[in-house]
Amino acid sequence: MPKKKAFPLRIDPKLYQVLEHWAADEFRSVNGQIEFILREAAARAGRWPGAGESRKDKEA
Repeated sequence: MPKKKAFPLRIDPKLYQVLEHWAADEFRSVNGQIEFILREAAARAGRWPGAGESRKDKEA
């Protein structure tokens, strides 16, 4: 597995609390949950390699 890029993230405390609960519900760490959400959004936008159809293809 390639090394992951580390960077600081400033986030609203209320949003972090929501992410904590969401991550716990899905048995992930908060970091893992954020990465999952971002990867899923990138795939839906057709910007993740190997994501298949882009959103534009589905709307056509």
